[in-house]
Amino acid sequence: MKKLKIQKSSKANDTVTRTIRMNGETFDKISELSKENKLSFNNVINQIIEYGLSNLEE
Repeated sequence: MKKLKIQKSSKANDTVTRTIRMNGETFDKISELSKENKLSFNNVINQIIEYGLSNLEE
């Protein structure tokens, strides 16, 4: 499976607001990725979700 590469610009046209819960370690890793790539936390989350959905085993 190819590795996730965080893209610099990824804007969604249609959005839905939801609340999610995650453990602290995961939150810290995603926060660090967002800082390193100068992207919003939300943008990184969406890229991770899209990558996961695109690479689901059938």
